[in-house]
Amino acid sequence: MGSIQCALINLPGMSHGCVASSTDFRTCKGSLLKLGVKKAHHYEARKSVAKIGRMGARMEGAGVGTEKGAGAAVGVAVKDEGLSFKVLKGRPLPFGSTARDGGVNFAIHSTRATSVTLCLFTLSDLQKGVVTKKIPLDPLLNKTGDVWHAFLPGTFEDLLYGYKVDGQYCAEEGQRYNPSCILLDPYAKAVISRGEYGVLGSGGNCWPQMAGMVPIPDDEFDWEGDLPLKLPQRDLFIYEMHVRGFTNHNSSRVNYPGTYLGMVEKLEHLKELGVNAIELMPCQEFNELEYYSYNPVMGDYKMNFWGYSTINFFSPMIRYAAAGVGNCGRDAIHEFKMLVREAHKRGIEVLMDVVFNHTAEGNEMGPTLSFRGLDNGVYYMLAPRGEFYNYSGCGNTFNCNHPIVRRFIVDCLRCPRYDDPWLIAEAWDIGGLYQVGSFPHWGIWSEWNGQYRDIVRQFIKGTDGLAGAFAQSICGSPHLYQEGGRKPWHSINFVCAHDGFSLADLVSYNQKHNLANGEDNNDGEDHNNSWNCGEEGELVSLPVQHLRQRQMRNFIVCLMVSQGVPMLSMGDECGHTKGGNNNTYCHDNYVNYFRWDKKEESKTGFFNFCCLMAKFRSECESLGLEDFPTAERLQWHGHQPETTDWSESSRFVAFTIVDSMKGELYIAFNTSHLPVLVTLPTRPGFKWQPLVDTSKASPYDFLADDLPNRSIAIAQYAQFLNANIYPVSSYSSIILVLSPDGDS
Repeated sequence: MGSIQCALINLPGMSHGCVASSTDFRTCKGSLLKLGVKKAHHYEARKSVAKIGRMGARMEGAGVGTEKGAGAAVGVAVKDEGLSFKVLKGRPLPFGSTARDGGVNFAIHSTRATSVTLCLFTLSDLQKGVVTKKIPLDPLLNKTGDVWHAFLPGTFEDLLYGYKVDGQYCAEEGQRYNPSCILLDPYAKAVISRGEYGVLGSGGNCWPQMAGMVPIPDDEFDWEGDLPLKLPQRDLFIYEMHVRGFTNHNSSRVNYPGTYLGMVEKLEHLKELGVNAIELMPCQEFNELEYYSYNPVMGDYKMNFWGYSTINFFSPMIRYAAAGVGNCGRDAIHEFKMLVREAHKRGIEVLMDVVFNHTAEGNEMGPTLSFRGLDNGVYYMLAPRGEFYNYSGCGNTFNCNHPIVRRFIVDCLRCPRYDDPWLIAEAWDIGGLYQVGSFPHWGIWSEWNGQYRDIVRQFIKGTDGLAGAFAQSICGSPHLYQEGGRKPWHSINFVCAHDGFSLADLVSYNQKHNLANGEDNNDGEDHNNSWNCGEEGELVSLPVQHLRQRQMRNFIVCLMVSQGVPMLSMGDECGHTKGGNNNTYCHDNYVNYFRWDKKEESKTGFFNFCCLMAKFRSECESLGLEDFPTAERLQWHGHQPETTDWSESSRFVAFTIVDSMKGELYIAFNTSHLPVLVTLPTRPGFKWQPLVDTSKASPYDFLADDLPNRSIAIAQYAQFLNANIYPVSSYSSIILVLSPDGDS
C-alpha cells in the first residue's frame, strides 16, 4: 500500500494568518498570512444577509444554507422515481460510509439532532440540484447514542450522498441545525460538485450543492509494490509547492496542466534539484471560487488559490484531477495516488499541508456545509453566547479539545494516505500565541522554525547584533529544541514560503506591493526583514542586479549548511518574482505559476547553483547530523582562527566542521559592506581548497568537478591559500574543503 509519509498540521494555537477587512464573505478570508504574524485585521463578516451580496444570490436554490431566519437557502427538489432501497439497522462505527458485507454502512455523529435523513443523488441529479432519493432514519432502529447509522445492501457505483439534519436552532446555545441544508459527511472520501477548476456552476453558482461519493467494494489502485520510503528526517530536502501552480503556466508544456498528472510529468525537475520531499499546499477539497469577484487591477477574477479553507479533510481536491468528477471522484483519488506512487519511485516523500485549525464555514454568517449543521458546538470553539472564537483568523476555530474532533483528526491521519505520518507544526496563531521551540511535542512534532527565518533574513542583509543568534540557527537552533529533548532535524529551516516575499523579491523590495490584490495594499505583512540592495523593484542598475544574485546565493548556502531540514519554496530556485506582492492568496495566474521558461534562462546560473549546493549537502555527513554539533566537531572562528567576535557590531561568522566524507569544511559569512581578509586555521599536511564563493559570477560561484577550466579558476586562489588566507568579499559566503597538501 502506498502512502504519504508526512503531514504539516495546523491545530488551534497555530494560525494561517491574518484576515484583511473585506466587503463581503467571499473576500473575508483574504490575507492568509502564515509566517510571523504580529497583528491582523480581524474577521469582519457583514451582519445582514443583504450584505453577503453575490454569495447569497449564488446560494439560492443550491442547498448551501445560511442560518435560519437569515435568508436560508431554498431546499433542493426531490425526485423519488424508480429507486427503492432496503434500509437495515447498520453499525455506529466506523464513521462515514463504508463498503462492507455486500452493501454500504453509513454512520454520522450528531449530539442533539432530532432527525436525520440520508439523501442520495445520481451525478446528473446533483448537477441539476435535485435529490434522487430521501431515506429518513428511524431514531429507534438507526441510532446508537449520538450516532445515526444505516446499512443499505447492494452496490452503488454511481451514487452520491449527503444528510439533512434537524434539531433545535438556538445560536446562543451553539445549536445551528438547519434542515434546509444538505450536509456533507465529514468522513466522505470524495466530494463532488463542480468538475472543472474556476468554472462556475449552473446559473453562475459558486456554491452548488455538494455530495459525497458512495463507496464501492474492490475499488483497488495498483500501487505496483510501492512502500513508504522512510527516509531519515535529517536527510530531507523539502520543496513547498502548489499542485495547480506547478504546471499551469503554458511554458510547462505538459499534457494535463494544473493537475496531479501534470505534476507527475514534471517530477524529474525535483530530482534534478535534489529534492527528496515535497510539501503540497492544501489538496483537500476546498472551493476555489470562495472569493470569486472581479479584480479590476488584474482584469481577472479573484480565487482562493492557496486553498487554506478546507471543506472536507478526507477528499482530495477533485478539480486538481484531470478526470474531474469522473467516476464519482474515484478517478481523482486514483490520480492523486498515482502522484504519490510516482514520487516514491523517484525517491521523493510526499508531505501534505493540512489545516485542522479552521474550516471553510467561516463565522456565524458563513455557509452551512457540513460541520456546523451536524454538531456546531462539538466541532467549533464557541463563546458563552454562541459566537465563534476566531483564533485562526479565518472566522472559526476547530474544537480540538473535544474527543469527537480529536478522533476525527486521528482518523484523518490513519487514512491510507497517511501511513505512519511525521508531524510538522506551525506553532503560532493570530491570538498572539507563539510556541516555536515550546510547542508540546512528545518527541514527535517538528516545527516550521520561524525564528530561523527572521534571524537569517536580518543577518544576511547586514543587521547588527545577530552574529550569535545566526550561529545558533546554523547549529539547528539548540536554544529552542535541545532542552526539550528534540534533535536538529525537528527544525524545518526556511527563508521563504508561499506567503510572504519570494526569494527574489526578498532581495528586490523594501516594501510590499499588494495593490494587485484589490485591497489598497492594506493586506499582507508589513515587517518582512527584506532589503532591495539599494533600488526598489525589478528595473535596476547592473551593480544592484549582481548584489541581489549574490544575496540569493548567500541564502541558499545558509539553508544548505545549517543543521536541520532545509525547505525551499516553489520557484525560488529559478528566481521567481511576484512583483513584490507578499500575499498572493487570490491570484490564479502568472503571479503564482511556476515559470518553466525562467528555468531555461537560469539553468546555468542560479538554478545550477541551487542544484550543486543541494548535492553538496547530501554528500556531507556533517551537514545533517543526528544530534547538535559539539566542540569536538565544530569550531568557531573570526578574522583569525578560533578568535570569535560576538559583539553587537559583528557581521562575520565562520566555522570549521569535521566531515567523515569531505574531511573538514571551512564555512564563512561576511554580511558587512566591507570585504575582510581572513586567516584560515592551520592544518599541517593539508591545505584549503576553494569550492564556493558567492561573490563570483556563475558558473564560478561553485567550482564543481566538471566545471570547464576548473584548474585555471582554482589557480586564481593559489596565492592566497598558499599563505593560508582568503579575501572574503562584502555580502558573500564561502566554503573551503580541506585536502592533502601535495607539496608537503
